Amino acid sequence: MKPTFIDSHCHLDMLDLTAFEGDIAPLLEAIQAENVTEMLCVGVNIEKWEAMAKLVAPYPHIYLSVGVHPGYIPEVEAPSETHFAPMLANPKVIAIGETGLDYHYGADHKVAQQAAFITQIEIARNHQKPLIIHTRDARADTISILKAERADDVGGILHCFTESWEMGKKGLDLGFYLSFSGIITFKNAAELREVVAKTPLDRMLIETDSPYLTPVPYRGKANHPGLVPYVAKTIAEVKQISVEEVARQTSDNFHKLFADPLARYHASLKSES
Repeated sequence: MKPTFIDSHCHLDMLDLTAFEGDIAPLLEAIQAENVTEMLCVGVNIEKWEAMAKLVAPYPHIYLSVGVHPGYIPEVEAPSETHFAPMLANPKVIAIGETGLDYHYGADHKVAQQAAFITQIEIARNHQKPLIIHTRDARADTISILKAERADDVGGILHCFTESWEMGKKGLDLGFYLSFSGIITFKNAAELREVVAKTPLDRMLIETDSPYLTPVPYRGKANHPGLVPYVAKTIAEVKQISVEEVARQTSDNFHKLFADPLARYHASLKSES
């Protein structure tokens, strides 16, 4: 039996569907042909969330998150429980995020980013949904806020992890998973592959972050969840294990992390049938 994969972080609403005449259905068929059986479509901007939710509504194997990416702060209104309430009513929503801190591009808005981050951690705790964390050039503040706001109550993912092992270890100690993207396949990512080597297999996830960060050997071309097996392949090579083991364990990790919201979602599907 061929291994199956879960893309724990993608942006399906941002994919270029020109080659599919604007229809996501044939692309999803192509993705499924690569044995990618589940996907988490991640929200970054609540103003565009409804369109994203509508796009994936017909597909029960595609889940949603809701969040405000630090890159959109302060351009969009600060997140609040009131803003999130209509989206959280959708049973497909299994996570809060992506949220976090990005001082690489948003150093002028640190205070606003931190306030939005804290609010979204509170929402996650109130609704018992794991967090999806974006962090760039903000290692100390990210960990400090996660600790202070008791984010370990819900756990989550340090997504597209590109930071140091020191930060990764702190995230793991807080109960978070490290998710690796196509970046680990890049020639200049030797240090990051060392982090992969140190990260326990039962605490990691795989993702594409598509349409960004296309893995080798397709770097330079459009990314999509069907390429997430190449991330798994690199992890297998680094850890000297089989791709099948990486696929199985990362899928198990995903289901363990999101067990409660996934159970509620599947219960909602049964009640509708």
